[in-house]
Amino acid sequence: MKPIWIVDDDRSIRWVLEKALERQNMPCRAFSSAKEVLSELERDQPQVLVSDVRMAGLDGIELLRAVKRKHPALPVIIMTAYSDLDSAVSAFQGGAFEYLPKPFDVDRAVELIQRAVDESVRESGEEETSTATPEILGQAPAMQEVFRAIGRLSQSTVTVLLTGESGSGKEVVARALHKHSARAARPFIALNMAAIPRDLLESELFGHERGAFTGAQAMRRGRFEQAEGGTLFLDEIGDMPAELQTRLLRVLSDGFYYRVGGQQPIKADARVIAATHQNLEERVRQGLFREDLYHRLNVIRLRLPPLRERREDIPLLARHFLAKSARELGVEPKRLSPEALRYVEQMPLPGNVRQLENLCHWLTVLAPAQVVKVEDLPLELREPTTAGAPVAAEERAEPARSASPEPIVAVADGDWAGLLRQEVERRLRSGEQDLMDAITRRFEATVIGTALRLTHGRRIEAATKLGLGRNTITRKIQELRLEED
Repeated sequence: MKPIWIVDDDRSIRWVLEKALERQNMPCRAFSSAKEVLSELERDQPQVLVSDVRMAGLDGIELLRAVKRKHPALPVIIMTAYSDLDSAVSAFQGGAFEYLPKPFDVDRAVELIQRAVDESVRESGEEETSTATPEILGQAPAMQEVFRAIGRLSQSTVTVLLTGESGSGKEVVARALHKHSARAARPFIALNMAAIPRDLLESELFGHERGAFTGAQAMRRGRFEQAEGGTLFLDEIGDMPAELQTRLLRVLSDGFYYRVGGQQPIKADARVIAATHQNLEERVRQGLFREDLYHRLNVIRLRLPPLRERREDIPLLARHFLAKSARELGVEPKRLSPEALRYVEQMPLPGNVRQLENLCHWLTVLAPAQVVKVEDLPLELREPTTAGAPVAAEERAEPARSASPEPIVAVADGDWAGLLRQEVERRLRSGEQDLMDAITRRFEATVIGTALRLTHGRRIEAATKLGLGRNTITRKIQELRLEED
């Protein structure tokens, strides 16, 4: 292993860190200025660089930027005063692995350096391959069927109905159908039926003439006209109002439409791709959707599988979304640890691909280290009582039985006291003893553990947020064994 480099113009800080690292058999070198480090980087490179912010001459942030330009994969830990928020923000924006607030706990500092070393070793041991990212990702058999369907439809202009749960990627598939069609050079226009107010939807779809209604001060082209020669994607078609369904049916059958307030027919030259997460057959039976329109749309039907039916694609999708978020934010991409990846693979993910993408963006912004652990995932995804969190295998196999005939009442979002009442009642009914101590310890561990995660392990900041003293939070961490997590 290469040595850890420590740069600080305070001799006592250098000495403390050197001795602490030596006790852990971790080689290190100390420097008193950033200039010395930059000079030595011409000949050698550390495993991890630990730098103070405020130093004479070149400061730590400037050193960080200079190092990252030449060695973007080198983990850099920035030491800064607890109250120096600007430095902390600048450190993260500059690509720092983590920042260490002063005064720091020596054991905590060594633990952080060890994490950076692990990251550096893992980074150097992995071969990154840069390949062009396909427009749709998926290796699962269910997705291969989708790919084959897109290929077969590439030279067709037939109407397509996409079905699938929210977030399963219907618009992505619609864009792929357009891109691989003979209309690819013409516009792709999307309109979400559920996102437009009912009284504006007709004008949005077909356009309007000047003076057609109050406020119509100029002629406006509708989405059908904007998509001329290309593709019109009608998302959430199941939410289309009944009166507009009649007009759309006429366009699909006759090939002509009128602007609102218009007298001249306009020929429709747009391929229609519709999508819905609803059961259209059921809406037809309920009289909420025209049966003749349903048959006009349902010429070619393509079902997109939910993510739970293609879990083998989750690692591929997660890597893609983490890399995408990193590019957008201009930072190094993060990675899921094997344990975190297994956890995510077992999550229900009711929001499907969109939920996974949002999770990856959240992790890129808020996860404390390059390698994401289970404890770095959002709290609501790790709480077993929260909707959307993984459920234990035995709970999936058999519904929970209650000793009471009373029905279980769903708890409103955010009603943690209600959740606590349910847990206490469940334990008391099962005959558990000494419940007060167990519940209290669990409560304290949850509160303090959450504060530590949100402050990236900074005890002083966590204690301040919780209204505890430094000695109190240190004692609680030891009593609750939070350092072992």
